[in-house]
Amino acid sequence: MQDDRLRLGINIDHVATVRNARGGYVPDPLRAAKLAERAGADGITAHLREDRRHIRDADIDALVAELSVPLNFEMAATDEMHAIALRHKPHAICLVPERREERTTEGGLEVAGDTERLAAFIAPLAEHSRVSLFVAADPTQIEAASRVGAAVVEIHTGAYCDAHNEGRFEDRDFELARIRNAAEQAHAAGLEVHAGHGLAFDTVGPIAAIPEMRELNIGHFLIGEAIFLGLEGAIGHMRRLMDAAR
Repeated sequence: MQDDRLRLGINIDHVATVRNARGGYVPDPLRAAKLAERAGADGITAHLREDRRHIRDADIDALVAELSVPLNFEMAATDEMHAIALRHKPHAICLVPERREERTTEGGLEVAGDTERLAAFIAPLAEHSRVSLFVAADPTQIEAASRVGAAVVEIHTGAYCDAHNEGRFEDRDFELARIRNAAEQAHAAGLEVHAGHGLAFDTVGPIAAIPEMRELNIGHFLIGEAIFLGLEGAIGHMRRLMDAAR
């Protein structure tokens, strides 16, 4: 029987954001990752962006060398990132859309219009790593994801979280239904289902309760909440909310 425990991946990008705002070496993303491990994280996520605005190449080197839990390496589908991923061979690779002017990842990857290129891009990566596609809760994108060789889809929860935070509860419930439907479709197609983006204490429960969901990746909120609760306290509370939802 499949273990029903929902995995929690902690994204440490914004520890690096704080470090880079001042320059130098502190706070150290690797130290945060190790603290997250002790607090119960099942994996660590780090996004090496093309402009290196937060995570740097040296951070990825250190994480690969030092982590005892799996690394989920987020990256754009570019030749540069492809070479870096093949060199490191992380446990997991999540392909995300990336625009230099955006503050954070906006929307999901366009898979349906790029299946041939993505299939060729994914094939060598999939020999060493579990490849995930960060996609909107869109049936067309989920169907395309099932055809390009990925093992996982990570469903974008940003619109759901934004609607909740702005008090647009009808829209929130609509987005939640879309996520549930996407999870069912992906699972039926043989894809493992993850979710992330914008999740917080007051929005995680309904996502964690989706039966097909196997992993949530949460970063910015928990790094911010660590200012008030400490990182171990913030992760521990999120873990308890996820477990309660199951």
